[in-house]
Amino acid sequence: MSSSTVILPYMNTNVNTTKPGTGLPDANFGLPPTPPKSEGNASDASDDSSNASEEASEERLEGRYPLAPPSTIPLDVLKEDLKTPDNHVPRDPRLIRLTGIHPFNVEAPLSALYDEGFLTSPELFYVRNHGAVPEVDDATIPDWEFSIEGLVKHPITMTLRDLIADYEQITVPITLVCAGNRRKEQNQVRKSKGFSWGAAGVSTALWTGVPMLEVLKRAVPLRGAKYVCMEGADKLPNGYYGTSVKLNWAMDPNRGIMLAHGMNGEMLRPDHGKPLRCVVPGQIGGRSVKWLKKLIVTAAPSDNWYHIYDNRVLPTMVSPEQSANEPKWWMDERYAIYDLSTNSATVYPAHDEKLSIMNSPATYKVRGYAYGGGGRRVTRVEITLDKGNSWALADIRYHEDDYRYNAGEDEMLYGGRIDMGWRETSFCWCFWEIDLSLEDLALADDIMVRAMDESMNVQPRDMYWSVLGMMNNPWYRITITKNGDIVHFEHPTQPALIPGGWMEKVKARGGNLANGFWGEKMGGEEASEKVEAKLEIKMTKDGLDRNITIDELRKHDGEKNPWFVVNGEVYDGTAFLEGHPGGATSITGAAGQDATDEFMAIHSETAKAMMPNYHIGSLDEASRAVLADPETVSSDSSDPRPIFLQPKIWSKAILSAKRSVSSDSRIFTFTLDYPDQSIGLPTGQHLMLRLRDPVTREAIIRSYTPISEISDRGTLNILIKIYNDTKDRPGGKLTKALDQIPLGHFVDFKGPIGKFEYLGKGKCLIGGKERSVKRFIMIAGGSGITPIFQVLRAVLRDPEDATKCLLLDGNRLEEDILCREDIDILVNGNEERCRLLHALTKPTDSWTGLRGRVGKELIGKEVGKCAGRDGQELVLICGPEALEKSVHGILNQLGWNDDDLLFF
Repeated sequence: MSSSTVILPYMNTNVNTTKPGTGLPDANFGLPPTPPKSEGNASDASDDSSNASEEASEERLEGRYPLAPPSTIPLDVLKEDLKTPDNHVPRDPRLIRLTGIHPFNVEAPLSALYDEGFLTSPELFYVRNHGAVPEVDDATIPDWEFSIEGLVKHPITMTLRDLIADYEQITVPITLVCAGNRRKEQNQVRKSKGFSWGAAGVSTALWTGVPMLEVLKRAVPLRGAKYVCMEGADKLPNGYYGTSVKLNWAMDPNRGIMLAHGMNGEMLRPDHGKPLRCVVPGQIGGRSVKWLKKLIVTAAPSDNWYHIYDNRVLPTMVSPEQSANEPKWWMDERYAIYDLSTNSATVYPAHDEKLSIMNSPATYKVRGYAYGGGGRRVTRVEITLDKGNSWALADIRYHEDDYRYNAGEDEMLYGGRIDMGWRETSFCWCFWEIDLSLEDLALADDIMVRAMDESMNVQPRDMYWSVLGMMNNPWYRITITKNGDIVHFEHPTQPALIPGGWMEKVKARGGNLANGFWGEKMGGEEASEKVEAKLEIKMTKDGLDRNITIDELRKHDGEKNPWFVVNGEVYDGTAFLEGHPGGATSITGAAGQDATDEFMAIHSETAKAMMPNYHIGSLDEASRAVLADPETVSSDSSDPRPIFLQPKIWSKAILSAKRSVSSDSRIFTFTLDYPDQSIGLPTGQHLMLRLRDPVTREAIIRSYTPISEISDRGTLNILIKIYNDTKDRPGGKLTKALDQIPLGHFVDFKGPIGKFEYLGKGKCLIGGKERSVKRFIMIAGGSGITPIFQVLRAVLRDPEDATKCLLLDGNRLEEDILCREDIDILVNGNEERCRLLHALTKPTDSWTGLRGRVGKELIGKEVGKCAGRDGQELVLICGPEALEKSVHGILNQLGWNDDDLLFF
C-alpha cells in the first residue's frame, strides 16, 4: 500500500523523538533481581542480585527496549487458500493449520515463535478466525466506520480517520493468548469440543491506537450501563462475531483496553483485524474483537451466539452430551472466561531434541515463557526434575519493563506515545531460563515447570478438563528417555494432527492419562496391552502407472462413465452404477470430484477391498491441488436456490431445534437458506449429513432419511437415534457429535442419494428402472423406520393409491418405537390398506402386542413364501445390520429373490 492511498501515523519512518536501540538484552537476567539459588538449583546465575541489576541497567541503556523483529510481508496467496473465501489474504507458509484449510486458525512452530523474541512478527502471530476474513480495500480504510451506541447519551458514528485525527495515539506492548492454548493436551485425555492448539497460541506485539475509555467518555454512558458489547464485521453462520466486557473495565485506564489500528509499526494485516480491532489486555484473545464495527453499551452481557457458546469453562463434571441438552450451562455467566490463568511452557529443549551426554557442555540452559492474567505479574517460575518433590527457581526476564523504565515521558514510537511509565499492570509474557546440569538431566525422567503470579495464583499439578478444553494450564511436562549416552526430550503433544509427544505414546500403549501420574503405571496397576494399529486395506491396482489430469477427470463428471477420486487415486464407477447399494446417484454425485471424505467415512472394509477393480490411475499433483477443499455452498448467496439439496455440493443448514422423542432419540430441526426453499428429497431417498470432528477435523458423514414432509419448505426434520459410549463399546461418532453441538451451529448436507424412489400409486424407480407394485412388505427395526415411514405416508396419504402395505416393526422396549403416533394416525381408518404389527424383545407385562424378534416364525406367518406374482410385491427392509442379515436369509429360504428385496 502506498502512503498516497492512506496516511496512518506509524507509516512515518521518522516517528521516534529519541531513537531507541534495536537489540534485545540477552544475558544476565534482572528486574526483578535473579532469585537466590534453591537447594539443588544447578543454575550458574550470580547470587549477587545487585550486580545483576546493574548489568541489566547498562544493557538497557545500550538497547533500551525491543523493537519489532524483522518482518517480511507475504505477497502471495497460498495454494491452500485459493479456493476459499480467504483467497485475497497472503500468508506465511510456516504457520501450522489447526482446522484444515478453512477457516484459518493457526499457530507458529513453538521454537520459531520463541526465537523471534519478545515481540512476534505479524506473519507468525497466532490467528483465530471463526470464518472468512472481511475483504477491505486499502483506499477505503480512512473511511472505515464504527459506532458507539446503546445506553449512551451521545451515540457516535466515526471513521478511522476521525479516530486518528481527534484522539491522542498511544503505543504499548500487549500479549494476546487464545483461550484454547495447550488444548491438545486436554484432547489427548478426552476429546473436547475444540480443535487442538499446541503451546504456541500466544503472541506479543506493539499495538498503536486509542484507549477505549476515550471514545466511551465522549459518548457518555448512561446510568444503569454495565457492559460494552463489541461486534466485528466477520459474518458467520450464527451472525456477526461479538462479545462483551464490563463497562467499568473499559473505563479503567489500568485495564488498558484499546482500539488498535497499528501492529508493530504497520497497519493491521487482514488476519489480525485490518483496519481496526479491540485489544483487551490480560484477557483471553476471544474478547479482542477484530474488524470492529460496533461498541454497544448495555445493561447485560452480550447475547451474541459466540459470547454464549464459546469461551467458557463449564464445570468438569458436565459432559458434552449434558452441555448439548441443557442450555442453562451456557447461559450462566459465571462460567464465562475473562482473565487469563497463570501459565507457562518449556520451549528448549525442543520436542524430539537429542543430546549426547559425552559430547555436550556440563550444563544445559532450559528456556521457556510464562504469562499471567488480569495484569498480574508472574513473580516466580519453578522447575522440578523429581515430579514436584523439590523445585528450583528460574531466572525471569521482563522485557515489558524496558518500555516502562527506559522510554521518555513523551517518547513516540510507531506514531503513538509510549504510554507505559505510569502503568503498574503487567500485560505481557515473560521469558525464563535456568541452567541444569547434564548429570541431573540424565538421572531424571522429566522436566516440569510451573509459574506463579503476584496474587499467588499457581499453575495446578493436574488438568481441569472441560467441554471446550479451554484455559489448560497444568504443569508443563517434558519427558526424558535415555539410550546409551543420548538423552531424548519429548513435549506432551504436537499441534493439530501432527503426530508426536509423550501423551500420544501413553495412549498408544493403553495408559490412563487421567490417573494422576501422567499415565505412568503405579504400584498395583495392571499393565495394559499395546493397542494394535489398524490394518490398512489396499485400494489400488498393482502395476498401474497412469497419471490423470484434471481435464481428463472433468470429462467424466456426468451420469455416463463417471470417474471420481479417493486419496488422490482415480476410479471409474461405470461398472458399478447398477449394483451400488445406494443407487447410481451415490456415484454420479461424486463424478469429477474428490470423494475421499464421503467414501472413507461411509464405506465398509469390504467395499474398500473392491476398489482395485475400479482403479484406473493417479491424479497428478497439479490436479490434486485444484481439487483441494471444494467449496461449500454459501447460505447467503445473492441468488437463492429454490432447492436446498445439491447432489455434488455440500450445503449448510443451521441446527435450530432439538426434541427428544425417547431416552436416546431426538428430532433435529435444521433451518434452510430461506423460508420458501424446498428440501429437494424424493420419497424413499436419503441425504448425507456431514460434521467435522472438533479435534481431528476428520469428516464424519452418515446417510439419513428425514421425516419431513416432501412438501415442507424452509426446515428439515431428521429423527436420529443417539449411540452413546458404553462400557462394552464406543458410541457413534456422528450421533454423539450431533447431540453435543449447540443450537445455532451449522451442519453440511448433500443429496439426494439412494436407488429407490416412490413415485406414487404403486409406481417406483429402482436403479432408474420403473416398477409397478401392488403390495409393499415393510420390515423395520429401531430408527430404520424413517425411510419406510416416508413410503408408508406417501401411500396412505393418497386416497387414490390402492397399494397395500404390511409393516413389521421390531424394537426392544415400547418407548423405542419411533414415529408411533404418526404411524397410528396414518393407519387409523386405513386398516384394509395397511396391516401394522409391533414386536418387542423386552416388553413389559402390560404390552399387548407381539413378543420376540422379527424372526423366522413371525416372517413365515405374516409374509410367507413368495407367491411368484411377477414382481408385484416388494419387500422394503431397514434396520440394524444384524436384523437386515437375518431377514435377508429368512426371506431367501422362503423363496424370495433378491430382486424383490430392497435394503435402504
